[in-house]
Amino acid sequence: MSKRVFIDTNVMLDLLGERKPFYEPIAKIATLAEKEKLTMVVSPISFATVNYFLAKFENVKMAREKLRKFKIISEICALDGQTIEKGLNSSIKDFEDALQYFCATDSDCEIIITRNGKDFKKSLLPVMTADEFLKSLKKK
Repeated sequence: MSKRVFIDTNVMLDLLGERKPFYEPIAKIATLAEKEKLTMVVSPISFATVNYFLAKFENVKMAREKLRKFKIISEICALDGQTIEKGLNSSIKDFEDALQYFCATDSDCEIIITRNGKDFKKSLLPVMTADEFLKSLKKK
């Protein structure tokens, strides 16, 4: 089974919004997912948030098309009442970060890829930027 990596909203937006200088590392990770070398797991919240920003800065049609393509190479995890309950009772201050964290753990992800590592200080999973993750793959 391939490595399961949880992609945080900001990293998904870096990819689909082609935000420099963060685009290149996540684009390489997306290519690994396309080649089925790893599985990118994303929460439904990220799809909604990224759609909002892409539609605002590009246009609705382009945003939806990018999300459709991204959906093909990623796995959308479940976000259910149990995940909400964990988030509500979590010591993680930001509720959205708590939901993202529990989505990652409930989906058997091995790592969280984010640009906001401080959001996941209490994580039991390794937390890395896309660049750090790529460098960790080269060490193996």
